[in-house]
Amino acid sequence: MDTPADSFATPRLAAGALFVRNDQVLLVRKTYGNRWDIPGGYVDRGESPAAACEREVREELGLNRTVHRLLVHDWAPNESEGDKVLYVFDCGELGEDENEIRVDGVEIDVTEWVSVNDLGDYLIPRLERRIAQAYRAYQCDVVLYLEHGRPRFLP
Repeated sequence: MDTPADSFATPRLAAGALFVRNDQVLLVRKTYGNRWDIPGGYVDRGESPAAACEREVREELGLNRTVHRLLVHDWAPNESEGDKVLYVFDCGELGEDENEIRVDGVEIDVTEWVSVNDLGDYLIPRLERRIAQAYRAYQCDVVLYLEHGRPRFLP
């Protein structure tokens, strides 16, 4: 028997960390999928997106970082994966912590600082839009709501 709840969205949630150095952002090369991304991954059941971001940074980069603030909330369903809600958080400047990065070698094999202007050389289009908007939110000290990486509202 169908209930009204059967039509409710049950999105997958993912959270990523944006690290900024001047006009560059830190990308990680994953050993699977689309390869280049920001540090992050899926949110586990019962875990907040911010806690997932911190956990993923710890697992992928070996760094204990605290989320500073939300930059973007992106509704980005994928035909093969269903509804998705993606969060990008500001995790502060790396500074001397950059010397402490230890990629896990399982999910991540290398990191690279990439100019925001060159993101298209590394990322698939929807991810390029999301990261460029996260950088914009970081620079402008705003939080942006996105749909498929595009702002729905202008701040």
